[in-house]
Amino acid sequence: MAERFDTLVQGLSEEFALSILLEKTSLVDRPSDRYFAATRLGISDTDASLNALIEATQLDTVELYDRITRRKAIEALGRRKSLKAIPALYDVLKCSDSEAVINSLYSIIRISQKPTVDEQQQILDVIEGEVTQTRAVIQAHTRLGINSEQAVATIEFLCDHESALVSGAARAYLARVLGRKSLLKPLISQLTDSVAGKRRSAVIDLGDAESDETLDAIVCAPVSMSLRAKSAFQIISSNENHVNRKRFDPLIKKLLIDNPLGLEYRPEWQCSQNAEQIEKNLSHRDEAKQYGAAASLMLIEKNECLDIISSMEERLWSDYVTHYYLTMIVGLRAFHEKSYLVRSALAETTPQYAKSRVAAAWACLSLGLNDQLEILHELSENSQWIPLRWSCQQVIDGLAEC
Repeated sequence: MAERFDTLVQGLSEEFALSILLEKTSLVDRPSDRYFAATRLGISDTDASLNALIEATQLDTVELYDRITRRKAIEALGRRKSLKAIPALYDVLKCSDSEAVINSLYSIIRISQKPTVDEQQQILDVIEGEVTQTRAVIQAHTRLGINSEQAVATIEFLCDHESALVSGAARAYLARVLGRKSLLKPLISQLTDSVAGKRRSAVIDLGDAESDETLDAIVCAPVSMSLRAKSAFQIISSNENHVNRKRFDPLIKKLLIDNPLGLEYRPEWQCSQNAEQIEKNLSHRDEAKQYGAAASLMLIEKNECLDIISSMEERLWSDYVTHYYLTMIVGLRAFHEKSYLVRSALAETTPQYAKSRVAAAWACLSLGLNDQLEILHELSENSQWIPLRWSCQQVIDGLAEC
């Protein structure tokens, strides 16, 4: 479960979570509480909760709720980042539950302990499986810096795999570990693929490749800003030093301001300036369609745009996708009439609205909202999310120059 959904489990006490995590499903009033308990214990920091999660990795995989709870416990151990969990996670790699194996690989990655030679072999041994499992194995090699002759030979063979999930990860591995950056060219083209999943995986793979030569393309990809930002900051972190760090600032600023008119579009993603069509596309699952609708909002006449924003605000303001785009448009077009939406978005602490807070921060600059300096300062110093912290720092500097 993504950490932005922590609010779903915060109502569970640690004591209750411990009491049902390993219980027989038939004895639990609401069986789903068992796997919610695993997620809840991932937030805890006690030895008892850690030990319970490790024990849960041994749950039976036949019974449905045991199987799901086990997967969630494995995932939670990655969040705990305790070296104590390492033996149990490698033991999971021996099982036949592909989802559990994938979760274990990602947890091993999060803990970031350099694998021993034997552990490297255990990871490579599970490369033959479902596409998502093969991808996870390659990503583990990339992110853990595993560079063995056998791994290189095996992964190199997968560069032309029929699945973009596998070939993209393989190319990222060879680019990062062996410096073969020419292999990334297909991933650049994939950033505007007609299939949304391929665009997203390309952004992730380019982040893993850590080549700053790909930043321009990532910034302009019609993919979720938060996903692009994660890869961009990953690339910058791997390439930066005290001398050249500032050279990345203009690109990062462009990415985080996220003007939809600055992205690359296919014709089918573009949207008419009809209010009904704009609203329909903003609700589309494909982010490229969403950005196409946002681009139309940037181009239509001011009063018509304000009317659309007012209509959607009344009905859809609680939807975090719409919330983000409306906040973005208000800032980009400097609609002072809607500055109250910016203040509301900046004050929103629910994790799902984190992108909206970034858009609201930049809107404070375009609207000159000096009354928001206190919260901007607080976020610039204490936000755990780098894009929000960085944006607030830049906005504070910008307001000081006005």
